[in-house]
Amino acid sequence: MTSAVPDLPLRRAAPEDAAAVLRLFDEAIAWFVSIGNTGQWGTEPVSGTPRWEARAEEWCSGDDSWVVEHPEIGVCGLIALGDAVDYVPATVEPELYVRVLIGSRDPRAKGVGRRLLALADERAAAKGVDLLRVDCYAGGSGDLVRFYEACGYTRAGTFAVGEEPNAWPGQVLERRLP
Repeated sequence: MTSAVPDLPLRRAAPEDAAAVLRLFDEAIAWFVSIGNTGQWGTEPVSGTPRWEARAEEWCSGDDSWVVEHPEIGVCGLIALGDAVDYVPATVEPELYVRVLIGSRDPRAKGVGRRLLALADERAAAKGVDLLRVDCYAGGSGDLVRFYEACGYTRAGTFAVGEEPNAWPGQVLERRLP
């Protein structure tokens, strides 16, 4: 997997990055609202929301969490790797799970998501694990699922969070390292 941003610094995430990560989510939500895709995270910014602040702090404090920094725009991407989340079907083999991936919509950050997924490949290989999995929103236009497919992931199952008719549709995807 190649990246369009090979020269941007990559480093382990730290708790101090949580506010920047929340800004990335706010930016993504504003963009989703602008294109009429309001089902993924809603329509309101998440900064200042205790639940989201706690999540961002957890992601940024993880043992295998990483950020990309741009000299002009700061933190422009985060990936948090670890165990699978509770709401997806379990697998019986060792895996590395992409718990969260978020990148800036700023054109200067183009390719950050792919770069962070390439890092996930490297981290899995270093751990001797050849299975990576990720879940994402399966609603809207389907572009998010197609993004992961373009990065070498294949569909592995669907799930729903919550009760119908307002359940959040999810897609699990997986990638096997060569």
